[in-house]
Amino acid sequence: MKIKEFFQKKSPVISFEFFPPKTDEGSQNLLETVTTLREFRPSFVSITYGAGGNTRAKTVQLVSKIKNEIGIETMAHLTCVGHTREEILNILKELESEGIESVLALRGDPPQGRKNFPANPDGLNHASDLVKLIRKGFEFGVGVAGYPEKHPEAPTWEEDLRHLKEKVDAGADFVITQLFFINRDYFSFVEKARKIGIQVPIVPGIMPIKDVEQIKRFTVMCGAKIPDKLLRQLENVKNDGEEVVRLGVDYATEQCMELLKKGAPGIHFYTLNKSQSTREIFRRLKEAGMVP
Repeated sequence: MKIKEFFQKKSPVISFEFFPPKTDEGSQNLLETVTTLREFRPSFVSITYGAGGNTRAKTVQLVSKIKNEIGIETMAHLTCVGHTREEILNILKELESEGIESVLALRGDPPQGRKNFPANPDGLNHASDLVKLIRKGFEFGVGVAGYPEKHPEAPTWEEDLRHLKEKVDAGADFVITQLFFINRDYFSFVEKARKIGIQVPIVPGIMPIKDVEQIKRFTVMCGAKIPDKLLRQLENVKNDGEEVVRLGVDYATEQCMELLKKGAPGIHFYTLNKSQSTREIFRRLKEAGMVP
């Protein structure tokens, strides 16, 4: 089932994102974690794609196992970084042969140590190019990324939104946002997108905080802001792991409830391969009647 079909239903589209572990043991643990989420009947899970395509084989293997053996709809991430056009076509054919029906099309981050994305004469330089390539020869459903606080590389909001519209006009079915902690930034982003003609579903990406220094690093990399009040609360308990997790769950739950009440089409959870926090948030949302 293509991801875009979930948005045609009345229920919120709830999804969980994981990354491919480095070891076989880690992969097995991840599959067990995903299996425990099956009781919550998530719409889908997604598997990321390492920098430079260095987890290609594991990404394909994991999405295949989760969909075909565990029985949860799965979306594969795919980036342009480090690949020629021919290599990308081969990856898409491989995913197609495994029965995968949806892809998250991403440009990808520049190689470590570089600020700018290097042009590849034999590859693709923009996510919009990847969307066009997929649409030209495949039947995948296609998602793309959006940034509620503007992409760090974009000089202006206008340019960032223009790039997003190029991806949607190229054939993207939905948008999943980068993580954020201020809901009004998401709603402002959606409003701006609608004004320039972007009408596809825009799904908020939520990351429950589990580690204070870790979330600081993440927000610096992606250009997100941590509200001052939340940051002070986190600093006060940063040496107490359980309190940090509790605070992260409480804050993310409040975020999700407001987002869903005000019309967000669903929630995409960045799990960091740990399900405890997201399971608790999901349980609270269910108790509150926010999800089926």
